[in-house]
Amino acid sequence: MAQIKFKHIPFHRAYLGKDEIAGVVAAIKSGWVTMGPKTVEFEDKFRKYIGARHALAVNSCTAGLHLALEAIGLKEGDEVIVPAITFTATAEVVCYFKARPVFVDVEKDTLNMDVVDLQRKITRKTKAIVPVDYAGQPPDLDEIMRIAKRHKLFVIEDAAHALPSSYKGRKIGRIADMTVFSFYATKTLCTGEGGMITTDNDKWAERMRTMRLHGMNRDAWKRYSKQGTWYYEVVGAGYKYNTTDLSAALGLAQFKKLDLMWRKRKAIAQAYASGFKGLPGIAAPAIKKDRVTSWHLYVIKLDLERLSIDRARFIEELAKRGISASVHFIPLYRHPFYRDGFGYRSPGLFPNSEWVYERIVSLPIYPGMTRVQVKRVIAAIKAIITRYRNV
Repeated sequence: MAQIKFKHIPFHRAYLGKDEIAGVVAAIKSGWVTMGPKTVEFEDKFRKYIGARHALAVNSCTAGLHLALEAIGLKEGDEVIVPAITFTATAEVVCYFKARPVFVDVEKDTLNMDVVDLQRKITRKTKAIVPVDYAGQPPDLDEIMRIAKRHKLFVIEDAAHALPSSYKGRKIGRIADMTVFSFYATKTLCTGEGGMITTDNDKWAERMRTMRLHGMNRDAWKRYSKQGTWYYEVVGAGYKYNTTDLSAALGLAQFKKLDLMWRKRKAIAQAYASGFKGLPGIAAPAIKKDRVTSWHLYVIKLDLERLSIDRARFIEELAKRGISASVHFIPLYRHPFYRDGFGYRSPGLFPNSEWVYERIVSLPIYPGMTRVQVKRVIAAIKAIITRYRNV
């Protein structure tokens, strides 16, 4: 029998067009290609949209998390609590300070930080909590903030997935002490690489502005503008974490259609939910009623007890049908760096994380995805489930 060839459906494709091209061209023609007026404009629009006092553009979410931890004075020997299932950046920035990332289990339904396990993991060495908005859905932020206040801890929210998400009517970016967003190529707003930090704390904002550009005093980039001066002072051993006007131009163009892109993602999620309703073998994402997700990811869970194949084979079957899927994420305690370096040698410490990790599959969901492509994904999954379902 001849093998059927399918046109490939990628896992993600950035939603870029004429506006983004025009914006970058205009930035190039302006003469500002590094951080300059477009970056300031992007920060101002983002700050107003979120409703935060400050918004600082950086060259990655990782850089933003690093700056935030530096601003609170994280030191060697301190502990920072992070969820066990997240991208490595959430925990690796803690290691920059020779501090210890302490993993907590996740909820089975949302894959967000389990607040019960969170409370068990707090010690006298705990300095901060870094909750993650998994796939775009916020965790139980009110409870996390109450716990943090009770123990005098800082909360730095890793909102890499969470633009535009909201929690109990409040936009993500104005709840935690500091919130850090990602504008990586696959994110809901794309600048290629990039990120943004929001906070209402003037002292932290001032420190992060300084430290993102070599520890040079505030607005040092203006030395090349008409209102600038050649003189500056270095007040700390800072970093090269500033963004560029080229990236900001992309961000401004993307920002104009942020809500449009969200509506397109939401429509795809609704089509998936409708297509998978009543289908044995998989569970659709569980979204709590008091929060809104950005739909950065659409993560199903396989009911392995009702299937004769495992997750790896399921993804292979999708690939045979021309559909790319992924896994978000391998639990951090399973990686050699964290397992060996911090003694996380017993997966049994994280029963929920182990359970969900074996079952989760991230499906394609991006604004440019067509109805035909969505129907193809649904049809492919139905075919796989039908073929490999245990009777």
